[in-house]
Amino acid sequence: MPRSTEQGPKAGPLEGVRVLDLTGVVMGPWATQQLGDMGADVIKIEPTGGDVMRFLNPNRHASMGPSYLNMNRNKRSVALDLKTPRGKEILRQLARVCDVLVSNVRPQAMRRLGLDYEALRGENERLVYCGCYGYSEDGPYAGRAAIDDTIQAASGLAWLQGYCSDEPRYVNATIVDKIVGLYVAQAIAMALYAREKTGRGQFIEVPMFETMTAFLLPEHLCGLTFEPPLGPAGYQRLLNPFRKPFRTKDGHIAVVPYNDPQWARFFELAGRPEMTRDPKYASVLARSNHFRELYEFIEKVIATRTTAEWTEAFERAELPFANVNSFEALLEDPHLRATGFWKALEHPTEGALRMPDITLKFSDTPGAIRRHAPNLGEHTEEVLREFGIEK
Repeated sequence: MPRSTEQGPKAGPLEGVRVLDLTGVVMGPWATQQLGDMGADVIKIEPTGGDVMRFLNPNRHASMGPSYLNMNRNKRSVALDLKTPRGKEILRQLARVCDVLVSNVRPQAMRRLGLDYEALRGENERLVYCGCYGYSEDGPYAGRAAIDDTIQAASGLAWLQGYCSDEPRYVNATIVDKIVGLYVAQAIAMALYAREKTGRGQFIEVPMFETMTAFLLPEHLCGLTFEPPLGPAGYQRLLNPFRKPFRTKDGHIAVVPYNDPQWARFFELAGRPEMTRDPKYASVLARSNHFRELYEFIEKVIATRTTAEWTEAFERAELPFANVNSFEALLEDPHLRATGFWKALEHPTEGALRMPDITLKFSDTPGAIRRHAPNLGEHTEEVLREFGIEK
């Protein structure tokens, strides 16, 4: 099948790196797409039934859903049954000559298959092997099944989202999978850099629970940072029930005065310049004790003008603000249009597609969208022939 998304000879920073991608759903595919975007040759090893994300609606073909298409570009698909002796042997042959293996299969399953790091390292000492799964192997939760929602709960994120309501809530995005996926890509890049100095690969564990907990706590550990504690956990500005996009006369707008000059300019716009001199609001420390009433004040003030009026005022005052965009509105956003954020791609079986651009900009080794998200097993024969492996 032709590579209809080929964009030319640009070489990303990971050109020449070969990645075996034994991941499915969101976390692993999102991580390996980052590597592929940066030039790595990502070989997606799929079960013969395919990555489950292929089958989500809406779709033009049953095995090419939008979530799959948006997380698996710049990859080649090889369909293997790793439960068969031949499937495992092919995988081992590929691992002998590849640079990276990434798996979000639970470790005990990889050990049963004989495809864990200890089983493969002897045949390729340069192999960087990354295991990304729910919980570290060092703790009592080792091997426990995990998905985005359960880690949102375990890490405190669901509690955090429900702080201002009467029950825990999930973020309306696969936020854990994508955040931890970025850690996976980062860890692999660092291990490849270490290999340049030592000549040796290594095993990397990226557990979702610990990673997401560490991600959430820098601002929210607060008083629990100290021993004994100096107060409760939770950064109060973020836990303020009035922290939200504010209703204008005809819509909503987000605005966040943050430092002293910004608050002074906001108070001026609000017609209350004297508040700048009020001891309760005159410094960062003072305001940190009065976030609730400050945000309640903003809410009342914003309701007095239209969105367009506030947009003009905030631009003139150089305050941090933004319109509240729907996903549909983002398609027409003038900044995204000017930066070429939306890419129009022609997929050989799925037709015209829209997807976000690569947002990391390298001056000398830019990434590129080189390949469409592959059909199941599209490159099996190509890859095996390239590596000299008989099917």
